[in-house]
Amino acid sequence: MSDIIQLLPDSVANQIAAGEVIQRPASVIKELMENAIDAGAHNIRVMVVDAGRTSIQVIDDGCGMSETDARLAFERHATSKIRQADDLFALHTMGFRGEALPSIAAVAQVVLTTRTADDEIGTCLTLQGSRVVSQEPTACPVGCNFKVENLFFNVPARRKFLKTNATELTNILTAFERIVLVYPDISFTFYSNQQELLSLRAASLHQRIVDVFGKKLSQGLLPLSVDTPMCRISGFVGKPEIARKKGVQQYFFVNGRYMRHPYFHRAVVSAYERLVPEGMMPPYFVYFDVSPADIDVNIHPTKTEIKFENEQAIYQLLSATVKDAIGKFCEVPTIDFDTEGRPDIPVFDPQRDAVRMPQVHYIPSYNPFESSSSRRSAALPESGGGADLMGLPPAQPVPDMPGLFDEEALAPSPVDSEISPIHYQYKGRYIMTAVKSGLMIIDQHRADVRICYERNMERFSHHQTSTQRLLFPEMIQFSPSDNVMMQRFLPELTTMGFDISDLGGGSYAIGGIPSGIEGVDPSSLLRNIITDAAAQGTSSDDELHAALALGMARNTAVAYGQVLSNEEMERVVNELFSCSNANYTPDGKAILCILAQSEIEQLLG
Repeated sequence: MSDIIQLLPDSVANQIAAGEVIQRPASVIKELMENAIDAGAHNIRVMVVDAGRTSIQVIDDGCGMSETDARLAFERHATSKIRQADDLFALHTMGFRGEALPSIAAVAQVVLTTRTADDEIGTCLTLQGSRVVSQEPTACPVGCNFKVENLFFNVPARRKFLKTNATELTNILTAFERIVLVYPDISFTFYSNQQELLSLRAASLHQRIVDVFGKKLSQGLLPLSVDTPMCRISGFVGKPEIARKKGVQQYFFVNGRYMRHPYFHRAVVSAYERLVPEGMMPPYFVYFDVSPADIDVNIHPTKTEIKFENEQAIYQLLSATVKDAIGKFCEVPTIDFDTEGRPDIPVFDPQRDAVRMPQVHYIPSYNPFESSSSRRSAALPESGGGADLMGLPPAQPVPDMPGLFDEEALAPSPVDSEISPIHYQYKGRYIMTAVKSGLMIIDQHRADVRICYERNMERFSHHQTSTQRLLFPEMIQFSPSDNVMMQRFLPELTTMGFDISDLGGGSYAIGGIPSGIEGVDPSSLLRNIITDAAAQGTSSDDELHAALALGMARNTAVAYGQVLSNEEMERVVNELFSCSNANYTPDGKAILCILAQSEIEQLLG
């Protein structure tokens, strides 16, 4: 039998590795920006065309590379960050594996222009699919200029499964935000299709957060600061009143690196127990400074999963720090001893201020159902009447009032005596009603989501929307990543009945909302609709309509805990069974179930 094992060529190995490191255009920008930061850049510009499909360019003013380093940087496992395995326990750089540049070059056409401060002339290196096409000297400023074109040109399957430009641009801005929030002392600029979306000057951390997410967040942040031998925790958490259900900013950073950590997330959220309603999430920007020897970042190629040596102790420290910040915000009113000029309020003296207990007097012989001819007037006793205590005159005899106590008028209606509840609401969540086969249990919120969704889709198809004008326009500010989705959804939102004016810079004025949903907060409604629709990852117009209709239905449907009258429950049941699908919500969740009569008898048998 001949040998069948062979060594893969470097180009094939790089393409395989690129599948782990370079997943979408946002991955390219993340890796190139981290390299620019490691190079000591003070100004970084990012430019994308067609959400990175056509072109990605990252320009920095860092230390640059020599002619030899520029060529060597695209070799696999070539890095300037570490020299030996022990260096992994003392990492102070963003990158260290030496995989990013060869992975990018394996799936794109790359042009690198770079120069160091010691060289008079720079180097221009051109690569295509891991193959060096040319390398020649060129005049350029100090730093690096990476231009990545035609991403995944040689991996058609990967390019085919990229999302829409709006979705990919949102992912790019999300990766961009995670980096700019860590380095407020570096200036960043972002362009999309030659249009400037973000220009962030070097500033304090608080100012950087405000520049990225809007001025409305400025007054709702509480500072964190604690320094221990184990770690240092700093940053900001949100006040309880700015907590939201969806689209909230929540970030953890360790040693300048973004990370996801559900365990630490629980520590922050637990500090808000009984301060925010159930389901509401507070924003936070938490920064950890930990000894590199106490963490392990070499777990996943994206480096967003990090292991801590003292997780439990840091959890307790983080929870106590957040509680302390919230406690300082919740001020306790002080006792005011300045009583000069205040009115003198008398103190109750039981010996001096005797009070008689009120007494109730009634006429035993009085019967309101007697006819007016047989009714006899009677007066209350002269003394001890309750009216005397109020300073009113004694009660007068009851005059004859024909027809006031008519027996026929007061007789109970035979229909009223036979009414029985058709529906029963259980714990403010479920509508229970009897059916022929047993007991039907309906989730009231999901049922109304299905009803509102089909109503919204019908309005879309027939263009039957109308707008309810607001007395005063509502202002709303979106982050850059959310603003991309807002720009995409704006025409469809107008079709739904929203009156929205674009003020620029991610700010909008809401002048009207669709009729029939009065009483809701327009800003929260619009923000939740955008978040829900963005999470659907829509590509076609029909999918976009469905996503917007579902997002609006979720935010206007009957809420859990809302008490419904029998007529309202009857309306929900009737309209549910007139829908095209009464069993499931548009996103596939069960609406109702039936407890069979045989099961009930078995349980009670």
